[in-house]
Amino acid sequence: TGGRGLGHFSNGFKGGVHLCSKPTDVTTYASKMLGANLITKQTTAEGLPCSKVMLVERMYMRREMYISIMLDRAAGGPIFIASPSGGTSIEDVAAATPELIFKQPIDIMRGITDEQSTYLATSLGFTPGSKGHTECKSVVEKLYALFRAHDCTLVEVNPLAETPDERVVVCDAKVNFDDNAEFRQTKIFKLRDRSQEDIREVEAAKFDLNYIGLSGNIGCMVNGAGLAMATLDIIKLKGGDPANFLDVGGGASEAQVQKAFELLNADKQVKAILVNIFGGIMRCDVIAMGVIHAAQAIGMKKPIIIRLKGTNVEEAKKLIEASGIRMIVTDDLEDAANKAVHVADIVKQAEEVALDVQFNGGGSFVPL
Repeated sequence: TGGRGLGHFSNGFKGGVHLCSKPTDVTTYASKMLGANLITKQTTAEGLPCSKVMLVERMYMRREMYISIMLDRAAGGPIFIASPSGGTSIEDVAAATPELIFKQPIDIMRGITDEQSTYLATSLGFTPGSKGHTECKSVVEKLYALFRAHDCTLVEVNPLAETPDERVVVCDAKVNFDDNAEFRQTKIFKLRDRSQEDIREVEAAKFDLNYIGLSGNIGCMVNGAGLAMATLDIIKLKGGDPANFLDVGGGASEAQVQKAFELLNADKQVKAILVNIFGGIMRCDVIAMGVIHAAQAIGMKKPIIIRLKGTNVEEAKKLIEASGIRMIVTDDLEDAANKAVHVADIVKQAEEVALDVQFNGGGSFVPL
């Protein structure tokens, strides 16, 4: 994760980057880092586990800068973001001194030009014609070559340092790669450390499910990314908090639907599950059968609110009714979101006073 220097560990130790003046400092600092979770502005509240500590030679720096390359929707391709103020959280720099943030879009068909690398080196505070300026231009061009050659979605260097002898050195970097390019970046993807990722997202990826873990208590399973985003929005609008983004896609198999339910059912923070299906590419009855079989196979314990709309919706409702699995069924998304928020709240309140809850025969949801 980024922002390690200003981060803190779950055991209370402050800072993920430290200078060691003697060998015993290495042991002291490492013992406080290893085994704990590092929490920064770029992690969840739980942070990420620290299982390794990187030890490098100290770099004496005249000054610290920031530079990154990422894909930008507005620019329609790669964009450089540079700042002469580096070594700390770039989010803080952007908030406090936005005039120190410089941007340079790159035409991916032409690549980076001499004019653009000159602009970026100058923006970072180097004087045109100086040794440092020339070396900085070279570093910028090499970073772009790296970005293109390895199918990166992000290359973030912080700090980019200028040394007293006018060298320009990449001291720390974060690099993200396009998952779709794994087939041609096999050496890089073999280095992937799954322990630094959300275990739910790791499991979902094995079944080609688009899953992103969130911090709420309403699990969501939706077919279609746009519909999934709309579902998250309306849950928030109704006062709830989604636990995930989960798009099973338009051609979901029964195995994928079952895995989606397994993920939601196993998530302790999920109190209710909202299934939002629009029968366009996929028929509602096909999705309903997948939901029913999945619920039966894993012994679904959490309450399900299911919204069905589109092709064969009546057939789907009949299948659900005949299955004996109690679900709250509706054809209105607003109604479904409202019920999901209320059901999740009921379950949460019941758990707080150690009560169990279940569906009654009439399909209503009542505390026992």
